[in-house]
Amino acid sequence: MTEQQTETAVIEATRKAVQGAPDADLPARSLGLQGAVNARDLGGYRAAGGTVLRHGVALRSDGLNRLTDADLGLLGSLGLRQVVDLRSLDEVREAGPDRVPGLPVAAIAAAEMSATPITVEPATPDGVTLHHVPVFAADFDIYVTLRDALADRSPEKQRALLGDGRAAAMMTGLYRWFVTDQVARERFAVVLRLLAAPDGPPLLFHCSAGKDRTGWTAAILLTALGVDRETVFADYLLTNERSAGIVENIVDSFFTRGLMQEPELLLPVFRAERSYLEAAFEEVATGWGTFQGFWRDGLGLDDEVLEGLRANLLTAP
Repeated sequence: MTEQQTETAVIEATRKAVQGAPDADLPARSLGLQGAVNARDLGGYRAAGGTVLRHGVALRSDGLNRLTDADLGLLGSLGLRQVVDLRSLDEVREAGPDRVPGLPVAAIAAAEMSATPITVEPATPDGVTLHHVPVFAADFDIYVTLRDALADRSPEKQRALLGDGRAAAMMTGLYRWFVTDQVARERFAVVLRLLAAPDGPPLLFHCSAGKDRTGWTAAILLTALGVDRETVFADYLLTNERSAGIVENIVDSFFTRGLMQEPELLLPVFRAERSYLEAAFEEVATGWGTFQGFWRDGLGLDDEVLEGLRANLLTAP
C-alpha cells in the first residue's frame, strides 16, 4: 500500500466512522454540532473567588471540517467572533479545511494550508476571524504514527510500533512537549491572549479530535482562572464520553477493512488519559515550580492578560 493509499484509507475509515456514530444523549455543555461531536462550552465551571465561567464565551471543539449547514447556522447563532485552528498543515491536507460561518472556503483553505500562523479577517464587522495557529511536534506526530501503523498491515510491525505501552509513551511524551517546547508554548499563549482581548470572545479553539492540544489549552485556561484541578481533569476526560461512538466505529472499521488485526493498539492514541495531562502538569512543576511561574516565564503572559480573561470569561454566581 502506498503512502497516498494509506492516507486515503484512514480518511475514508474515519469519515464512515463519524457518519455512523450513534446519536446518544449528549453530555452537558455540548454545542450539539453533528459534524463536531466534541464541541462544547466551558461555561458553568466554578472559578476563584466564587465566580463562574460565563456560558457561550470560551468554546472548545474537535475539527470543524465536517460541519453541516445546520451546524454552521448554529455556530452563527452563538455570535462567534473568532476561531483558532491548532491543527498542523498535514492534518488540514488529510481532513480538509474548517467550515466557518461567513468565511469563504477558499480563504479558509488558503490560511490553513500553511505551516505558520495566519489570520483570515472577516468581510463584515460582525463576521468571524479565523486564526490558523498550528501546533506540531515532529517527534510525536499522531497522524504519522497512524499512517506508519497502517502502511504495512503486518500485525507484528504494528505491535512493535504501538504495543507494550509504546503508544501511551508517545502520548505522554507529546504532553510533556506541550510544556517544554518554546514554540508550542508561544502558540498556546496566542489562544489565551485572544480570549483576553476586549473584543476576543466568543472564541472557539480546536484541533483534530479536540483532545490533546485543545485539552491542554483548556487546562491552562481553567487553571489560570482558579478552577480546581479535579474539575480541570474532569473537563479533559469528558472527551472520552463525547467521542466514544466515533472511537468504537474507527476501531471496528480498521479491523473489518483489514487495516489492523489488533486495532485496540490505537486506543491510547484515541483516548484521553489522566496520566497524559498529569505529565504536562509535572513538566510545569519541574520547569517553573508553580503554575504562576509557568504563566509568567513559560507562556510569557502577565497580569494584564489574566485580568482580561477574568473580565471576559467570569461572572458572579
